Amino acid sequence: MPARPLPPTLEVEVTRRPEVLAPVGDLEALAVALGAGADSVYFGLDEGFNARARARNFSAENLPEVVARIHRAGARAYVTLNTLIFEGELPAMERAIRSVAAAGVDAIIVQDPAVCLLARALCPTLELHASTQMTISSPAGARFAEGLGVTRVVVPRELTVAEIAAFARACPLELEVFIHGALCMSWSGQCLTSEAWGGRSANRGQCAQSCRMPYELYVDGARVPTGDVRYLLSPRDLAGHRAIPALMQIGVHGLKIEGRLKGGPYVATAVSGLRRWVDAVADGKAKETGPQEQLAQDLTQMTMAYSRGFGDGFLAGRDHQTLVDGRFPKSRGHLLGEVLEVRGQRVLVVPVSEDRGNLEAQGALESPLPALGGDPASASGAGRTPVTPRAGMGVVFDAGAPEDRDEPGGSIFSVEQRGAGWRLGFGRPGPDLRRVAVGQRVWITSDPSNARAAEQLGRGEPGGRVPVSLEVVGRLGAPLQVTARSGHARASVRGELPLSRARAGGLDEALLRGKLGAFGGTCFRLESIDLQGLAPGLYTPVSQLKAMRRRLVAELLPQIERGPARAINPAPALERLRGPLLRGVGEEAAPARPRIIPLCRTDEQLDAVIESGARAVELDWMEMVGLSKACARARAAGLHITLATVRVQTPGEEGFDRRIAALEPDAVLLRHWGALMHFAELTARGASDRPAFALHGDFSLNVTNSITARHLLGLGLDTITASHDLDSAQLLALLERAPAERTTVVIHQHIPTFHTEHCVYAANLSQGRDVRSCGRPCDRHRVALRDHLGDEHPVIVDVGCRNTVFNARAQSAASLVPKLVRAGVRRLRVEFVWETGEQAARVLAAYERLLAGQLSPGALLREIGTHEQFGVSLGTMKVLR
Repeated sequence: MPARPLPPTLEVEVTRRPEVLAPVGDLEALAVALGAGADSVYFGLDEGFNARARARNFSAENLPEVVARIHRAGARAYVTLNTLIFEGELPAMERAIRSVAAAGVDAIIVQDPAVCLLARALCPTLELHASTQMTISSPAGARFAEGLGVTRVVVPRELTVAEIAAFARACPLELEVFIHGALCMSWSGQCLTSEAWGGRSANRGQCAQSCRMPYELYVDGARVPTGDVRYLLSPRDLAGHRAIPALMQIGVHGLKIEGRLKGGPYVATAVSGLRRWVDAVADGKAKETGPQEQLAQDLTQMTMAYSRGFGDGFLAGRDHQTLVDGRFPKSRGHLLGEVLEVRGQRVLVVPVSEDRGNLEAQGALESPLPALGGDPASASGAGRTPVTPRAGMGVVFDAGAPEDRDEPGGSIFSVEQRGAGWRLGFGRPGPDLRRVAVGQRVWITSDPSNARAAEQLGRGEPGGRVPVSLEVVGRLGAPLQVTARSGHARASVRGELPLSRARAGGLDEALLRGKLGAFGGTCFRLESIDLQGLAPGLYTPVSQLKAMRRRLVAELLPQIERGPARAINPAPALERLRGPLLRGVGEEAAPARPRIIPLCRTDEQLDAVIESGARAVELDWMEMVGLSKACARARAAGLHITLATVRVQTPGEEGFDRRIAALEPDAVLLRHWGALMHFAELTARGASDRPAFALHGDFSLNVTNSITARHLLGLGLDTITASHDLDSAQLLALLERAPAERTTVVIHQHIPTFHTEHCVYAANLSQGRDVRSCGRPCDRHRVALRDHLGDEHPVIVDVGCRNTVFNARAQSAASLVPKLVRAGVRRLRVEFVWETGEQAARVLAAYERLLAGQLSPGALLREIGTHEQFGVSLGTMKVLR
């Protein structure tokens, strides 16, 4: 069926009012989010296993009380267990799932398949939501998640509205969309920068914010000046409000706000503004002046709570010219103006016309999203609502490098209107105005009214959020009976007195609504009342009605607080999930003796592999240009050929997998869940006119424990590749429980750090927004990003125009090879990026000699280090020293 176009209009047919889903990092944020009207909240536990380890989070001990409070507000509680789990942590994860299920949590948000499998074994009725960290980027990938018991997918931030619509049409699962907050430069779940450069893992909730660092642009080996644009990988924040009408037309189930590390003012502005706009769209009022003006005001307040500048992210389409501003990596707030004069402790500021760049034109001309009166898609992120500075507001001046912690700024002490501008006065101590110069921009970074709003919203608990339906039954001479229902909760009470004939109006609807339905001061509100079972003209004292209402509340409340009743299996789950594998593999997939498996990305490297006498090769022709010729050459040389898929597949890109299958390789290296399902289903069908593929799962499937490993092998993989997030001890622990002979370990590589939808080539070497207008500079140039340490990290474009930034330093696990061999590993991969044929030949020969016992690990590192410009590191294997 052809896709229905998404018109740039606010008049849409709303199929569902989506949840407003709020981040809460502590009790203050929780109170504010509930007060602001969040339909659901998500949070982590102190015990770990959540992707925001630096948030305050919540303790498992107090979890029942926290969940009860959330349920009293009529909201749902989602706990984030969205990190990778190491082998030794599986027992702790089992305990965590038991405590979460017992506390009445409504769903858990999950990255690691092992957590889904454990949860399903322990408590099948606990809802499972696939985190964006799981990288479920297509309907085919969603089939994998559905097999784990997942009911909702948090779609990647990189998908456009049109792609989300295509996803929804082909997927039976609920979809949840990030709509506000910080954007990650890398695809979630696919970022290894923190691991490679900081010794800590984003897949473990310890992101090092490498995308917020300054980089220099190198093109074909030469530095290209970028002026004041130094933060080449630091995207603006997302304010996707103008996509909401289209998303509601699609029928998404949740609109999610990022920000568990943010405080009360951020949560207050983000949740309140989103709540109002979702309700306006759902009620058909989005085109009215009032909601439009309110949205403009809300967006302005959001910028002063936290903003790196707002944009549509990828929702309106890929625009490499506007995703990254590049001038600052952290919150700047609302652009007030620029400095005209500095005198003593006072600064004269005048408004400045901020260049809105291509985003406004995009919204008006090409975007599938409507233009809004308070358009968030502006370079300053301020929409169109002007801000008059007031005493108490915080400001910062663009003086010095944006990463400076002591850049001048502070609270405004006084404001005098001066024509169209303002003279701002500062107290003592105040900002160091000696560093402030004429022409520098001035930003409002905070507004006391946001803090006051947060404080007000966080007071007490919101009442009347839980709807109740009443059914009233009664006949003359019998006690009145009232049944109350609210979701899963049910209560029924009987009066103590028999009903008698009324002298006047009797028990009519108005009286019963006023007395039985007067739930003021509680979490309940009357939604409907059914009087079909009540005979007319009956009487009972009002005091009895009130007493019955109190009894109903007393019975309903604990049920609402606990959530639906669940059965939790008391039997240990781990050993049940570690059952025997029923399927064997062939010699090439799991050779009897350890073997070096080279992975090439260039013709020159393939020449070196052929000349080395290797038996097998993996080809990762990222742009797929010349891949068929490379296959023919490798096949003519007698090599066993494995072809790598792309690392991420979005709706509409299924043809990439079909192109690989058409080349009839001996094996496929699967890098995303959609490819796993496509090729596993293809192999299972056993078509007689198609050769059988061996299926190898790559590092990007993030296998860190034996439960996930065994599940993937059971789905049809011949081998899995150990995740790059494992250090040596964690890797060896995995190999003790997972089939080592069916596990590949990468022992030499330039680790792929960022995998990003943003194209560094298009953004910096063209004026084009995307592949249709960029002129493909990637075909003519090589780009690298030089970091603050002087390392130059190669950037390679794939067939989907995604960029992978590879670590400048080669990483070697040479010292671990003897232990890996003793553990039973038979597939040891050596990967190349930009190495010449001569360099590749030297590296391959060194590892073959290491495997044969002719070269020590230390000697190998010295030998291959001579041609590595930035050296060789042990990377995640550093614990071996």
